[in-house]
Amino acid sequence: MKLSELSVHPGAAAQVSVTAPGRLHLGFVDPDATLGRPFGSLGLTIEGPCTHVAVRFARRDTIAAQPAAADDVERAAGHVAALKRLFGRDAPLAVELRETLPAHSGFGSGTQLALALARGFVALHGLDLDTATLARALGRGKRSGIGVAAFDRGGFLVDGGPGRDAPAPLLARVDFPDAWRVLLVLDPRGAGLHGDEEGAAIARLTPLSQSTAAHLAHLVLMRILPALHEADFSPFAAGISELQRLLGTHFAPAQCGSAYTSSEVAKVVEWLGAQFDAAIGQSSWGPTGFAIFPSQADAERALDRARAAGQVAPSLELQIVRGRNHGALLAR
Repeated sequence: MKLSELSVHPGAAAQVSVTAPGRLHLGFVDPDATLGRPFGSLGLTIEGPCTHVAVRFARRDTIAAQPAAADDVERAAGHVAALKRLFGRDAPLAVELRETLPAHSGFGSGTQLALALARGFVALHGLDLDTATLARALGRGKRSGIGVAAFDRGGFLVDGGPGRDAPAPLLARVDFPDAWRVLLVLDPRGAGLHGDEEGAAIARLTPLSQSTAAHLAHLVLMRILPALHEADFSPFAAGISELQRLLGTHFAPAQCGSAYTSSEVAKVVEWLGAQFDAAIGQSSWGPTGFAIFPSQADAERALDRARAAGQVAPSLELQIVRGRNHGALLAR
């Protein structure tokens, strides 16, 4: 849809709030386009960490951030200015950043903030626009479509990598089993690669071989997705862990020779993988790591044992969350 062809809803809202979920980026299928199409991503939408914004008309433009970080305010201001310019709407807005995802931590904070503000903006003005168009307008989803699909639909997601138009097309979406749990391992002291540094790091890597990319695609198609459909935990865990192991080796030169950005996160996540039937790895460039378990009880038991064994550094934050099988929520 062209921006000049937007339809307008009969009644624009006086105020809207949008809650956008965090997501884990579980890896690429073919980052070096061995068959001509780059990347292709796996991701999981999660409950817990989120971005929550409210937008209303006001006498002057303001952005209130409590307890958002300063860079969130700057990013939000840029998005609001871009939206006003794109849609030709100049009315002053009061924006509240009530909660934001940790920046550059593997939760997709940039895309979720951009889309939450965009969805709030168009709802406030009574404009009819789909999420993919909003993402294109704000330059999101150029490498991975997981964040856009997580915002829109939630669940476990596989995209086909960017083609002629961003975001990447969604190839598969599966409900994440209700009983399964994700243990998040956060290191608030660090940040993963992002922006220009991320692109430069990817460009310096030795290309992933076609045989490895083929193996990753086979894992996704014939192990991970069927296991999700059947809620069969062990093959799912083995498939995710194997995919993460191979990609961790590939991206290690950009992460000081490690599959993990944080050595403290690596210690506990690798220990959990050795001790339990769990799917383990790092989300995107980290530093957030994860371990997925078949139940709440299994996740709690594993966390208790990790703490008792001295594997959890005091600097880390650990949280058990569910998968989320729906996207962002809008309230008027």
